[in-house]
Amino acid sequence: MAESAPNVPLPVGWLVEGYRIRSLVARGGFSFVYRVTGMDGQTYALKEFFPHEMVVRHAKEVEPTVLPGKEKAFYFGLKCFFDEGRTLGQIGHPNIVRVYSLFRAFETVFLAMAFEEGASLHDYIRRKRGRLRETFIRVLLIRLLKALREIHAHKLLHLDLKPANILLRQGGDPVLIDFGSARQGIAHEIAWVRTMFTPGYAPPEQLEAKKEAIGPWTDLYALGGIVYACMTGSSPPRAEERQTADPVPCKLAELQGVYSAELLDLTAQLLALDVANRPQSAYQVYKRIAESTYQLTRTSTLVVGGE
Repeated sequence: MAESAPNVPLPVGWLVEGYRIRSLVARGGFSFVYRVTGMDGQTYALKEFFPHEMVVRHAKEVEPTVLPGKEKAFYFGLKCFFDEGRTLGQIGHPNIVRVYSLFRAFETVFLAMAFEEGASLHDYIRRKRGRLRETFIRVLLIRLLKALREIHAHKLLHLDLKPANILLRQGGDPVLIDFGSARQGIAHEIAWVRTMFTPGYAPPEQLEAKKEAIGPWTDLYALGGIVYACMTGSSPPRAEERQTADPVPCKLAELQGVYSAELLDLTAQLLALDVANRPQSAYQVYKRIAESTYQLTRTSTLVVGGE
């Protein structure tokens, strides 16, 4: 039997509530993201809720058709996506992607956001092959911790923190994009929906899809993975592999003399497999390293290209 054709994004030139589609930027498991122009002439990113396992859209069609038996999952997912977007719209933080509007159209939901220019942290790490300067890592960490503190204060979790979901603006200022809490919420309530996560950045409680065990500490594990990637140039081993034989302590020990004991110890604690051994809040981590980071970086700036 031939495989069905992939779902089709909305066509270039199409108008969605005042936003003109210019190009497709990304296609994820639960969405399409477009580059659009608003009525004010400015460029925005427009994210369409489009769970590919639940809906179909062919060429010359605009509205997605929900597949038989997937109605409950689709409409629950629609609510999760809407709730996530509404909460993000209430957050105004320089290191979190700005949400301008949230609306229904064509039987689904759209999120209009700032269109952020810049390379991903993933690409930057790969280009530098890791071993980023400690001053860079610390300032990056401080800014991400402040962003996470704001997110968690709004009763929201990111749940898909990884270098690919952090864009570096000109000068190196990071911005968090592509939240995963809506996807995780769907997977928790709809048994057949696969939990989506990135190996190496997901702790055991996220792999096991234990809703009651997930919290701010889940995002902090991923943050530890980001620091690890900045140091080593690669993602941490998968949590399930680490539960059998954990190479992380030895790898961090090899970096003694390259990075401070404080930063290495913090990374190890953020990557603790046991939730009880992990910091419980972003503010707790921030307080721990803020002063020493200030002393180390007060004459430095977070400049990409200065490695």
